[in-house]
Amino acid sequence: MVLGNLLGFGKQLLRVKVVDCNTEDSRLSRCLNTFDLVALGVGSTLGAGVYVLAGAVARENSGPAIVLSFLIAALASVLAGLCYAEFGARVPKTGSAYLYSYVTVGELWAFITGWNLILSYIIGTSSVARAWSATFDELVGKRIELFCREYMAMNAPGILAEYPDMFAVLIIITLTGLLAFGVKESAMVNKVFTCVNILVLSFMVVSGLVKGTLKNWQIDPEEILHPNHTSNSSVNVTDILPTRERLGAGGFMPFGFSGVLSGAATCFYAFVGFDCIATTGEEVKNPQRAIPIGIVSSLLICFVAYFGVSAALTLMMPYYLLDSNSPLPVAFNYVGWGGAKYAVAVGSLCALSTSLLGSMFPLPRIIFAMARDGLLFSFLARVSERKSPVTSTMAAGVMSAIMAFLFDLKDLVDLMSIGTLLAYTLVAACVLVLRYQPEHPSVAYQMANTQEEVELSDGISAPSMGILPGMEQRLSFKTLLFPDNSEPSTLSGFAVNICASVMGALILAFSILAVQGGAAVWSVMALCVIFMVCVLLTFIIWRQPESKTKLSFKVPLLPFIPVISMFVNVYLMMQLDRGTWIRFSIWMAIGFVIYFGYGFHHSNEAAVARSPPGREMNGFKRVQESEAMSPEKEAFLHYTNNAREEDDGDL
Repeated sequence: MVLGNLLGFGKQLLRVKVVDCNTEDSRLSRCLNTFDLVALGVGSTLGAGVYVLAGAVARENSGPAIVLSFLIAALASVLAGLCYAEFGARVPKTGSAYLYSYVTVGELWAFITGWNLILSYIIGTSSVARAWSATFDELVGKRIELFCREYMAMNAPGILAEYPDMFAVLIIITLTGLLAFGVKESAMVNKVFTCVNILVLSFMVVSGLVKGTLKNWQIDPEEILHPNHTSNSSVNVTDILPTRERLGAGGFMPFGFSGVLSGAATCFYAFVGFDCIATTGEEVKNPQRAIPIGIVSSLLICFVAYFGVSAALTLMMPYYLLDSNSPLPVAFNYVGWGGAKYAVAVGSLCALSTSLLGSMFPLPRIIFAMARDGLLFSFLARVSERKSPVTSTMAAGVMSAIMAFLFDLKDLVDLMSIGTLLAYTLVAACVLVLRYQPEHPSVAYQMANTQEEVELSDGISAPSMGILPGMEQRLSFKTLLFPDNSEPSTLSGFAVNICASVMGALILAFSILAVQGGAAVWSVMALCVIFMVCVLLTFIIWRQPESKTKLSFKVPLLPFIPVISMFVNVYLMMQLDRGTWIRFSIWMAIGFVIYFGYGFHHSNEAAVARSPPGREMNGFKRVQESEAMSPEKEAFLHYTNNAREEDDGDL
């Protein structure tokens, strides 16, 4: 009895969502094209990362080797971006990684993903708003900071910021009003600011080549700590000699390779933003082609820009003198181009504005998608007359304003990285699992080619789903390494599910040991064993037959790219400090209270599950016709056939 109840509870936690991907069926306005998506991705990514974080990371973590930190972070983002691009082609609906997880691995993981995405976008919005405020404050002589420190200081070191940022709150409220007005108007503003941003970055790279010197990549700490040392610049930024700890070992990697990896975990935040493209699936005219192109193009543009600007910044100014809040204006002042700092500051504000818009844009859409599915409160799914998710936009603005008011930039960025890395890991796992599943309707994935097949197929509705698939074939080591079928079967799909789950646990253990275990003999031996098991599991997955379904974009080199993406993401998560994990745990505890107190009982899938057994076969049709339910319930691969016909027509 108890075992049966536990199995039933587990089935409910892992129930999957069935999506109707017909492009006509959307409550939101379809008005965006491919260029809008590229501009949205570039604008949201090229913001605080290069204009603010570059200074803090180079000064505290990486030194001139920040270019390597950006390279490692870019690798993790590109791998995740390829996975997002495939899912964007497969499921062009509002919800991004949340929806992808719901379709593939079940409701509980989908809620965890969505809840973490909400955290990431809230922090993205509030941290960029604080960066905007700091850059503007630099232009006016830091009067806002001085006023807030004197009259509004908060004495809670390590928990809250030193002072509340009222100006950042005002910025967020203004942006919330713009987004609530309409998506097309927001996209137009974004394109204008993005063009200015690209011009400023180009100016920055050229300036670094003109005014920079390789001596700043070859600094000797002994020369700087010498009593007779003086800066060779006409402007001395600090009157206090730096400590040996701040200088590190000098040279290109003053804090060693561990500093580069630590910096990469924070620099990863700089590439967060491209995934906002995946949340626009119901507002794009041709999502199956525009979403993959938008994601890949924006990531390539951003990587080139980050690499060039971070190199120029560290060439212009010694890493230990960089300003943590506004590095670019201070760097220009350092090299004697005092007037140029105003042009850079204005360009920085435009760039931060696009980044702010890119962070704020997807947040209401994630909240809207979760509320529409019943996992969050239903009033958040209301849409205005202009087909904009106005209620969720207002809620997103309020939460972002509170975070910007209370917390500091560095703490916000690290907390954001956990949520985003977890979402990227799950998307990579979902791609890995889904590509090896059979195309026909199965108990694991609700897939069919037509609505008639869904209604006539036996035992494929969500309520009748079991935790484990049936075993039509005999499971053996030989069938794992040398499958008989060229098409995915229930057995091969189940084998991939188990291998991917075990590999996820092993990757987590490997990352914890690699970060915490050090160079101890037992730690190295354990790492070798775990690595060999992961290689074996990857080989088993590789031997399974892939789905032949034609999509407008597919991740290449499967299963290696998703596996490497999972490893890099989890390893970067382990690089973050204990305080960040504590704050993350508090956020997750709040989320679980909401899910088990409300979402678990009110989700649309739960409503289908509560239907009488005799009417279970008509569940999809009934949900599709009901206005209270999501309009997305139908066959998952119905869209795939439509995309195949459109692609053939285009070719």
